[in-house]
Amino acid sequence: MEEGVRLAPYTTLRLGGNARAFVTADTEERLVELVSEADRRGEPVLILGGGSNLVLSDTGFDGLVVKVGTRGIVTYGGLVTAAAGEDWDPLVERCVAEGLSGIECLSGIPGLVGSTPIQNVGAYGQDVSQTIVAVRVFDRRRREILDLEAAECGFAYRDSAFKGALDRFVVLSVTYHLESDELSQPLAYAELARSLGVAPGERVPLARARARVLELRRGKGMVLDPDDPDTVSAGSFFTNPILGRAQADELEKLAPGYPRWPAGDDAVKVPAAWLIENAGFHKGYAKGRVRVSTKHTLALTNPTGEATADELLELAREVRDGVKAKFGVTLVNEPVMIGVSL
Repeated sequence: MEEGVRLAPYTTLRLGGNARAFVTADTEERLVELVSEADRRGEPVLILGGGSNLVLSDTGFDGLVVKVGTRGIVTYGGLVTAAAGEDWDPLVERCVAEGLSGIECLSGIPGLVGSTPIQNVGAYGQDVSQTIVAVRVFDRRRREILDLEAAECGFAYRDSAFKGALDRFVVLSVTYHLESDELSQPLAYAELARSLGVAPGERVPLARARARVLELRRGKGMVLDPDDPDTVSAGSFFTNPILGRAQADELEKLAPGYPRWPAGDDAVKVPAAWLIENAGFHKGYAKGRVRVSTKHTLALTNPTGEATADELLELAREVRDGVKAKFGVTLVNEPVMIGVSL
């Protein structure tokens, strides 16, 4: 247990003040024990994973920060169970190498396994809710460990029952059901399919799909690289808005032919990056020490690592308000906010 640990180095945005107390939990038992003891004391707890989808206050966290350091991967047929502290991309790499299909398009996403069901992590036409069959959690309210089936997890677009109850559930491990197949799942993302020279719905070798996803993500500054200041970010800062028919029709009047794709029940999903760029926030748009990524308008960056969370949020509000003023659409932040709000 350490005191006064600076949290910024534990986040990909390099933002955040000090933790009053900081400890790493290397086992599931220790993780549950630390959280349980803090709850009994009435001490605030922050469960820290890879810090890749997090905006932390400059004032830090006045409580106990528990860094998840659990390890372990068990495979049985197409079932893969990984501890919450396992790094996500190495797990994807291993599954691709072992001919397990279903998460190959989620290559290059930073963070830990335990965060994937919370955010319902997704990219390039796949999200983890398509393959998750169970999530093992510690329920802090009931003070017991539960094994939840996928149907109990409340998965939705970049959302889950866990995301709305961060102070209740601690993810301990996740089980995915993957197919034993050397080919990818049918490619659902047009950009990825086009870059591979195939039609949407076709399949390609797993390794080829992974390699192309990594290439696309690097081109957008979405693969962590110490030599690329655009990767000092939280990835996509805003979710792609889903508009009902009435709002979609209103946007058509303001921006005829705007890009969209079906989202069910007469709704459409609109690329937030397009809205941001067409509201006047070009790649590289800067505000002091923070800026829009030079590679992708959906990422907000702290390129020198010297900015504050307040500076980043000021830029985020400017972008959100600019999109709202021009298109009547309110962007919603994707990263989790701790001690701050947009």
